[in-house]
Amino acid sequence: MPDDHLPWRVRRWGVCVMELACCLVLSGCAANRLTLPSDPGVPFPDFAAVHAELSRACGGVRTLTAELSMSGRAGDQKLRGRVHAGFERPASMRLEGVAPFGPPAFILVARAGEATLLLPRDERVVRGARAEDVLGALTGVSLAPADLQAILTGCVMPSPRPTAGRLHGTAWASIDLEGGATLFAQRQGTLWQLRAARRGAWEVEYTATNGSALPTTVVLHADAPVRVDVTASLAQVETNVDLDAGAFSVTVPADAQPLSLDGLRASGPLRESP
Repeated sequence: MPDDHLPWRVRRWGVCVMELACCLVLSGCAANRLTLPSDPGVPFPDFAAVHAELSRACGGVRTLTAELSMSGRAGDQKLRGRVHAGFERPASMRLEGVAPFGPPAFILVARAGEATLLLPRDERVVRGARAEDVLGALTGVSLAPADLQAILTGCVMPSPRPTAGRLHGTAWASIDLEGGATLFAQRQGTLWQLRAARRGAWEVEYTATNGSALPTTVVLHADAPVRVDVTASLAQVETNVDLDAGAFSVTVPADAQPLSLDGLRASGPLRESP
């Protein structure tokens, strides 16, 4: 499918298989899971001001485009792949799986709570499902578009509102958000840096910033209903670029055969045999 709608289109479509595999192996070599404070802490009077600073960059993101290098595991399945991603508030998303050559491995578009997944190489299509259900079947990461955008940008919640904060020793602070999420910030000199978050079943690590205002590496962990450990490294990030409305739709060939979520879950295009 032509992708003229996509301003984030990566120019190096002809990446060789070996180079792609090496990049993904490197991006997947995350450090051991971060140990977060478990003590009750003491009240943190400046939690609102610190949260305002931590969310200054992500809070103003209306649209986001990026290339994601993904690797990890969901249950007993390995995951690896490169994805062109586009988001627009409040709930639009496009994810396009990059193949070493030829058509994309998949195209997932979502708008107004409904998603379509096209597998161009297999001529199969999933229609009418919720975006989070399709994404969960595809990658093990069951998040709605607004939630995934919030996590990738470091806001964690689409409209984060701090409600309380605690200090844990001199190096760590935790900040509770309306809706049940908790951010964990680590002191770096006189500044605080976002390092992790907990939200429902998810634990998120922000392992690299490279001086960027937005995260450059995001690691997602979940222990139930299956164990998920997925690393997403972000590159070619652009924010607040106007996106063509056609970016969040896909033309499905007339002869494409329907595919169920169970069928996708069994053999998603990002999955490999153990």
